[in-house]
Amino acid sequence: HQPVGGAIEVKSKVENNEFILCIKDTGIGIEKSDQSRIFDRFYRADKARTASEAGTGLGLAIANKIVELHGGHIEVQSQLGMGSTFSIHLPILLGEQV
Repeated sequence: HQPVGGAIEVKSKVENNEFILCIKDTGIGIEKSDQSRIFDRFYRADKARTASEAGTGLGLAIANKIVELHGGHIEVQSQLGMGSTFSIHLPILLGEQV
């Protein structure tokens, strides 16, 4: 759930043989103590949300698994009250490197 007037910014770049997709929001942010667990299945960082506002806690776990299966990883930078930035790093395979 995005706060009224919030924004989402999506950028991409190629760096060091990686495709990097960055998704930045102006949402509520994630506490530092929760950041290491947000990719765990069923983990919900914001316990203050009601059941109608929050999801199942599976979205980031599924996204992380898909990215890992493609040889990549996801990083998160966040500050409470300042939003979050998720960076998806995927290797660029050149030629027949399957």
